[in-house]
Amino acid sequence: MRVRALAFDVVGTLIEWRPSIASALAARNIAGATELADAWRKRSFAAQAEVNAGQRPWANLDALHLSTLEELLAQHATDLPIEQRHELVEAWHRLPAWPDAAAGLEALRSRYLTAALSNGRLTLLVDLARHTNLRFDCLLSSEMARAYKPASEVYLTAARLLDLQPSELMLVSAHPADLRGGRRAGLRTAFVDRSPERDPGSPVRQHSDAEESVADLRELAEKLG
Repeated sequence: MRVRALAFDVVGTLIEWRPSIASALAARNIAGATELADAWRKRSFAAQAEVNAGQRPWANLDALHLSTLEELLAQHATDLPIEQRHELVEAWHRLPAWPDAAAGLEALRSRYLTAALSNGRLTLLVDLARHTNLRFDCLLSSEMARAYKPASEVYLTAARLLDLQPSELMLVSAHPADLRGGRRAGLRTAFVDRSPERDPGSPVRQHSDAEESVADLRELAEKLG
């Protein structure tokens, strides 16, 4: 079946998170802000996996961001007033897009139905879309499936809500684990290299298991065009 719709991972793939989160931490005089930002992101992924495994009760991503931040602050013997902790969680709602994201998304949207498919809660997706002026045809959150990517039910819920067969939906993501999850659920996949998210200054990487592997959304639009 031909691809009829594209489902985009958001944070990391369309949105650049590290500089803004590190700056938000540094503004509160937290030492090692960049390293702590990376640790927070990693611990958040671990918490999502614990939810999928039944080792942690269901909670939306804002709640997981708050609880994992508190775990990290305790580990580093750092205390912050509760209002500042909530402000740091809210910082994830006001992140910038990668430079190619808006134009590339618009080019793809002219030919395909486009959906955000994120582990972020729906309100986070609304805030990010408004903050960055990224335009989607719809916003889909993993909270609609009460699970987190890369659980198959997230991708299958997206296909069902879009009234598509899984093979008619292409997942666009910078995260190999996300792409593996999409493939297991029967989706087509496209890898977008966002090496600076993991390793600033690193060369472009390819993801051989994805049907498309591109440097940015402009290249993806050219290939799918």
